[in-house]
Amino acid sequence: MAQINSCIKWTFTVFNVLFAIFGAIVILFPLLSQVYIRDDMEGRTTGLVVLYVVGAVTLVIAVLGAYGAHRENKVCLILFLVCMVIGTLMMLRIGIVAAFFRPKLTEIVSDKFRELLPLDTASEEVKNMADGMQSQLHCCGLFSYSDWEDNVPDSCVCSSMEVEEGMCQSLSYLNLFPRKQIYSKPCFPILMRFILIVADVMTGIVFSLATLAVLGMILSSIMIHQLRHPTRTTVLMVPSIFTTGPPKYQELQNPPVY
Repeated sequence: MAQINSCIKWTFTVFNVLFAIFGAIVILFPLLSQVYIRDDMEGRTTGLVVLYVVGAVTLVIAVLGAYGAHRENKVCLILFLVCMVIGTLMMLRIGIVAAFFRPKLTEIVSDKFRELLPLDTASEEVKNMADGMQSQLHCCGLFSYSDWEDNVPDSCVCSSMEVEEGMCQSLSYLNLFPRKQIYSKPCFPILMRFILIVADVMTGIVFSLATLAVLGMILSSIMIHQLRHPTRTTVLMVPSIFTTGPPKYQELQNPPVY
């Protein structure tokens, strides 16, 4: 005889199926990255390992919860509940820290980038990164074209169409002879806008996962309670303000005299 309410069991099963799909996607993402992006994977190994671990743990927890609900196994449900409690605390800690540092993120990133200046004397890796960023974002320098001093690269040079659109400025040597038409916008504000969008999205995902973990905690707690007290029915307590009380006034009449 089933001891868990069928509606709660199916809701919990669907929850764990979605949770398992999320874990599979997390595992699939680094796997596809290794298959299709074979170059420059040395610096990304740690991130890929973290994604593999997170995806595998998520998948195992989802399978554990689904099995516990299907078999009405109290031990599996308790283990799932413990994992949800730990996951909720971790997500809340990460989300709260991210929300706290969000207003300071621009200043932190700006200080890190200023350590790379001037760009013309930076390492080849930094120069290649700056060149690629300037070509893709159509900008010049991190904070200004003067970050390159007198060695402005060709990645800052505008095309003729971009010059007509007013995206460029004239770079002169000693303010006498026009030398190049370069992008007028620096790269840092454009890059920072993308970073803030990513930070906001990641913070939203973390708090969403924390909310899902709380939902998993509630559902698993209800099922564990039903397994512990299989004969106890759920009683809905109605507040006394909604119950019908005795009338405030009662008609008084004399009893008939015989």
